[in-house]
Amino acid sequence: ETCAVNNGGCDRTCKDTATGVRCSCPVGFTLQPDGKTCKDIDECLVNNGGCDHFCRNTVGSFECSCQKGYKLLTDERTCQDIDECSFERTCDHTCINYPGSFECLCHKGYTLYGLTHCGDIDECSISNGSCDYGCLNTMGSYECVCPSGKKLHWNKKDCVEMVKCLPNAKPAPKAQLVCSKTGGIESCFLSCPSNTLFVPDSENSYTLSCGVPVQQGKAQQKRNATLPSCADSLAPPIKQKARFKIKDAKCHLRPRSKEKTKDSGKQAVLDNCQVTFVNLKCDSSKKKRRGRKSPSKEVSHITAEFEVEMKSEEVSDTCNMDCVRKRMEQKLQTAIKTLRKSINKQQFYIQFSGTEYEVAQKPAKATEGHEACSTGQVLQDGKCVTCSTGTFYSGEHNQCVPCSPGTYQDTEGQLTCEPCPSNDGQGVAGARNVSECGGKSNLIIKGLGQCSPGHYSSDGFKPCRVCPLGTYQPEPGRTLCFPCGGGLVTKYEGAVSFQDCETKVHCSPGHYYNSTTHRCIRCPVGTYQPEFGQNYCITCPGNTSTDFDGSTNVTHCKNQHCGGELGDYTGYIESPNYPGDYPANVECIWNINPPPKRRILIVVPEIFLPIEDECGDVLVMRKSASPTSITTYETCQTYERPIAFTSRSRKLWIQFKSNEGNSGKGFQVPYVTYDEDYQQLIEDIVRDGRLYASENHQEILKDKKLIKALFDVLAHPQNYFKYTAQESKEMFPRSFIKLLRSKVSRFLRPYK
Repeated sequence: ETCAVNNGGCDRTCKDTATGVRCSCPVGFTLQPDGKTCKDIDECLVNNGGCDHFCRNTVGSFECSCQKGYKLLTDERTCQDIDECSFERTCDHTCINYPGSFECLCHKGYTLYGLTHCGDIDECSISNGSCDYGCLNTMGSYECVCPSGKKLHWNKKDCVEMVKCLPNAKPAPKAQLVCSKTGGIESCFLSCPSNTLFVPDSENSYTLSCGVPVQQGKAQQKRNATLPSCADSLAPPIKQKARFKIKDAKCHLRPRSKEKTKDSGKQAVLDNCQVTFVNLKCDSSKKKRRGRKSPSKEVSHITAEFEVEMKSEEVSDTCNMDCVRKRMEQKLQTAIKTLRKSINKQQFYIQFSGTEYEVAQKPAKATEGHEACSTGQVLQDGKCVTCSTGTFYSGEHNQCVPCSPGTYQDTEGQLTCEPCPSNDGQGVAGARNVSECGGKSNLIIKGLGQCSPGHYSSDGFKPCRVCPLGTYQPEPGRTLCFPCGGGLVTKYEGAVSFQDCETKVHCSPGHYYNSTTHRCIRCPVGTYQPEFGQNYCITCPGNTSTDFDGSTNVTHCKNQHCGGELGDYTGYIESPNYPGDYPANVECIWNINPPPKRRILIVVPEIFLPIEDECGDVLVMRKSASPTSITTYETCQTYERPIAFTSRSRKLWIQFKSNEGNSGKGFQVPYVTYDEDYQQLIEDIVRDGRLYASENHQEILKDKKLIKALFDVLAHPQNYFKYTAQESKEMFPRSFIKLLRSKVSRFLRPYK
């Protein structure tokens, strides 16, 4: 025998030796007992081929692959969990990675839709937010509102009669403006014993109000201002507004330094005004001025509004109401004049909780040690933290101090606590609202003493009454029960939900019960109801809607917005609601218009369009909207194998259309624009079958991080040098680098 004749009868390699021909086989094959035939070795039979997850035998070799949610490392054996949370745009809010998968969570007041997106819950669509009267939805929350003449109960749901005044309460201590003269220098004090509100508007301005205006604005009504006593007069108040200017000073409320307090000399009190309401605004934001001399020095402007109440007891035979009014007006005007002098000399102070504060001071003085945080905030672990409700900021100690018993504070970052209406010094320290004043705060915090669901009382606390037949109450601490409506009764007293009402028919999910017609009505488009026997449908979260009426689940809520970001160099397009199922009857159009001398490369990692619809849902990419223009890509099917291709036209018009039939996950398709000088190279790469032959290479085109790195180099080739050889090895399989390297070097050095 000789190799010259019929390859010596060998399957593969033949070698002539002294004893005749010797056959041998390449790597991955074994020589059979006949000494001629080569048989493929199934490497997967021994130790799974060394693969972590799956092993697939190929002719002369084998290939490892991983379960969904894992990727093959470049040793082509080991599988590693894909950390989906490390990608951009994985979840709208919070992402939690698990081995092989991930989960998206939403902030409070939001709910999940389309697997990864968060939309605001419209709580008002769920039994009117359980509000007694009106409900107002806000982003991430909601609030109940009351008709005029009523105010919101502490449970923030019920409306109770607005008490204009407290018959036997002590009147709330009034603010006092006292001006005196010492050694020829006027100084004024404004003491604020109750109803104070401090609002830092910006770094250089703040607003401060003290007392209760006779006609309360909305801002005032929101806060539980202490009620006036019924003895107070109700004649229209005297109002005066004044504007002051302080040169070289910045608006910062700072505790008055101790040295300044030790003033010697006699004090002559010039003015002493009881003020019902003061509103001060201090603003030192720099305003650009025209003209040659633009002063760089700080100028602070203080705008003050005063309200002084008319006192009926001051009216006498010799001085009637008008006369008293004139006297008071003059008194206030004189006080404001003195105030102006004291402000000019920087001798105006405001007193809260026993501490005197300067309204504004020269910048040099603002750097006294610990003044790193703004007023109302303290330094904690290197961060400025606003004093919480139930505490106040003490400038003297530069710390947040809990409200003392008999006082409360329901707003953050305040400089004092409010006296409780009863104000007998009883109660607990750190009360966070009026209802915590009477020592009930611990009960509220612990939920003890409140009426349980199915019960109610005039203030929401025990002793409670049972909800009568025909009514129900799902929540604790309420002052009323909701009627079933339509003359329906409940199975028993103390019912806790509408489902306890004995309806004429039992409604299934996707429907709600109409108490007027006693019928089940399908939930309208844009709403859903997952439960049996409810009397409402929940509005879809955010700006999503449903494809049809009668929806039973939040997953039926879909965003109609056509997704994507179109950049000059890289970008992506995605079906609406991706990665959730796309909506029915939607049409999306995108236009990719690259910069001059650039072409488009597109990767479709995977696409899910249901095949049952006889091409009802279509993605098409062509030169223009004209159906006869050059088409680059068109599909109406699901493909889980990725594909990369270059656009056949310089610009791309892309359209996605769905019908009312079945839906699917859709697609997220990235693209990159590259220099047209590289056209030949790019086409050579994307048309090479080896790019898609192995599962490893296919996974590269699905891996968001690798695609990003690949696109980065394709869009800006000089970035190739940004990735070291080591990094590339760690990112891409050897076979892939080999494929690219041969093409790139052949393209860049064709004559070597």
